[in-house]
Amino acid sequence: MTDSLTIRRPDDWHVHLRDGGMLKDVVNYTARQFGRAIIMPNLTPPVTTVEAGIAYRQRILDAVDPSLDFTPLMTCYLTDSIDADEVARGHGDGVFTACKLYPANATTNSAHGVTDIKNIYPVLEAMQRIGMPLLFHGEVTHKDVDIFDREAVFISDVLEDVVRDFPALKIVFEHITTAEAAAFVAESGPNIAATITPHHLEFNRNAIFQGGIRPHYYCLPIAKREKHRLALRKAATSGSPKFFLGTDTAPHTIEAKQSACGCAGLFNAPHALEAYAKVFDEENALDKLEGFASEFGPRFYGLPLNEGTVTLIRQETAIPETLDVMDTKIVPFHSGSSLPWTFST
Repeated sequence: MTDSLTIRRPDDWHVHLRDGGMLKDVVNYTARQFGRAIIMPNLTPPVTTVEAGIAYRQRILDAVDPSLDFTPLMTCYLTDSIDADEVARGHGDGVFTACKLYPANATTNSAHGVTDIKNIYPVLEAMQRIGMPLLFHGEVTHKDVDIFDREAVFISDVLEDVVRDFPALKIVFEHITTAEAAAFVAESGPNIAATITPHHLEFNRNAIFQGGIRPHYYCLPIAKREKHRLALRKAATSGSPKFFLGTDTAPHTIEAKQSACGCAGLFNAPHALEAYAKVFDEENALDKLEGFASEFGPRFYGLPLNEGTVTLIRQETAIPETLDVMDTKIVPFHSGSSLPWTFST
């Protein structure tokens, strides 16, 4: 049995940091463990211009503990009217690493998202030409589609067309939750990849309803049936370079989660790597964790691997019930329980 595991410093390819006081209180949880992170642009208002991307990046850097070596990788929020030249300029100037596509009203702060994929085909053409990755929140939002089917329908109604029409476009199918998504990515060409969260590897949709409504298990895309969770675990631990780490850590205050219309998202940043290690250990795949966490993501994005290392020790980590943020509390993933691994720099 392995009692410690040292891997190349990992990156997180899907992070929500919010802004203002929340940003200042959560960013160092991510920066402590990860060398780089893809930062989501769904602020209010969203990050849709180069200038907004530069300003948000600086606010992040100003909030990071000076002792931590952390690089935020910024993304541009796609809208129906986004300017292709602005997107290309942001990528060429080194401001935007990728573009994020939210279907309109799919999740938190997505009201400005894309209503019809054809509206942004000129932008996708430009992105394909310059090698800029497209990050998909992969769900349809039609009211006649069951919430548990929205990812599978997205594949057939949207993603297959985009892959056909833009065969050289780099696409990350983010936070996949279904066996259909895992199979689609595995069977597609090398320019299609996916991120997988720790929470979708750990629980299925039953967790949301055990003993009543459990708002701290509510996320979007919503957790699916057990067969899908098992398919995700198989994909994540397979050693395939098409699947890599993306926590989708999404901080919301306890009041925002425990309300009549609770927000979607889990705050898993404080112990993200320990949570992944638990899953890989349970799957007898600890030898695959470094590729998933530290190698496959940067290679897909065309970035160098991180130089440093981090160590995980087989030692129980107690997770507090709540953490302080701003003038209130936030409930972390695994609240009040423990994880069998401890992160050590």
